[in-house]
Amino acid sequence: MLSLLWKSFLAVFFPGGLIFVTAIGFLRPQGLPTWLQQPIAALPYLVLTFGLIFGWYFASSRMILSLLVLALADRALVLFPAIGTDQTAVSQTIVAMTAFLAPLNLLAFSIIREDSRSTFRGVTRVGLVLAQPFLLLWLCLTDQHDLASSFTGEYIPSLYTEWTPIPQPALFAFATALLLHFIRFILHRDPREGGAIWALFAVFVAYHTSRSGWQPTNFFMTAGLILFVTSLQSFYQQTYRDELTGIPGCLAYAEAIGQLGKRFSIAVISIDQLTQYANTHGKSVSEQILKRVAPRVQAACTERQVFRTTGEELTVLFPGKSATETLMTLETVRKTIATIDLFLRGRDRVWENQRGTKKAGSRDQALPITLSIGVAGTLSDSATLSLVIKSAYRALYEAKGIGGNVIKRGLTLPEHTRRSDSNSGRIIASGEY
Repeated sequence: MLSLLWKSFLAVFFPGGLIFVTAIGFLRPQGLPTWLQQPIAALPYLVLTFGLIFGWYFASSRMILSLLVLALADRALVLFPAIGTDQTAVSQTIVAMTAFLAPLNLLAFSIIREDSRSTFRGVTRVGLVLAQPFLLLWLCLTDQHDLASSFTGEYIPSLYTEWTPIPQPALFAFATALLLHFIRFILHRDPREGGAIWALFAVFVAYHTSRSGWQPTNFFMTAGLILFVTSLQSFYQQTYRDELTGIPGCLAYAEAIGQLGKRFSIAVISIDQLTQYANTHGKSVSEQILKRVAPRVQAACTERQVFRTTGEELTVLFPGKSATETLMTLETVRKTIATIDLFLRGRDRVWENQRGTKKAGSRDQALPITLSIGVAGTLSDSATLSLVIKSAYRALYEAKGIGGNVIKRGLTLPEHTRRSDSNSGRIIASGEY
């Protein structure tokens, strides 16, 4: 449990939290040497420029619109400071509305599906963001005083909010956005959701910086930088990691096999019961099982490369290893997965009884799982990657054919010397090696 909490904390904290904490310590008033002041002053423009280029190149409307909102909020706060004895009603309205709209905009960009900037919906969203400054100016008119006061009024005793210049409606918007981003991060584990959490903290700090002589622009820049970096992290994961299991996917596999060298082994791992459970209980159940098994295989294959390249199988690469040298590691994987206690609750909810901490209900159905593993390696310089993969799959099918829950080692022979498939592998029983 503690390990899971620690991993969750690290997932939320890096890299967004690290950037935020660094900004708090580094961008303090009078904390910068003279030679650094000009580069720091240029950073907001660099973040905005590179963020917009990134968003345009990768068709990320979320990135473009988020930076646009941050830039507009920054300009509004610079022109109409959040504090001051000469703060007018117009200034109060502008600050209250920008503080109210900024977190809700970031939340909306997270929830609404991204569209290409050239589509009607994409253009409409840009138009709605650009229309918000005009909405603020309209609320500043004398005739709209009653409506504007609803964003600056007090709805709970001021004793609880006197520590902040942000009006109570805006505080509620920040709290709501933070809560929903936390929920979305827990559900999806998207780095962009974790980044949005820390970006909101940075925006929140920006509305308090004037009290101590800090520059609010620096913290709007920090929010933009966090969103930019976490977007890069998210795009990397989407490109190189399998969306369902979280382990490296096809593109990472394609790069890895190009660096194997002449001596290597490849193992193909399949869950024996996965097709049966998919036919009996549906695709959702089989996906949940695979989602739980894949990280366990990756953890058991210490310093090995595990990939999901097809629907049901996992592929493990062993650079510089013969097939015989991989057997101990693969046996550890087989035994580890065989000890997992999975249960089906209801129609499609799969849960795991870790270390017997929970008691299965009377209606819970046990879902035993075992692995069949086929492994093959290069026996000579003439053994190609294609031959090794074919031999590993042939060994996997033989393992399944005899009932599963075994490791089968295939022999990689040139096509002209292979007489029959019956001699292409042998069963490795538990403890034989």
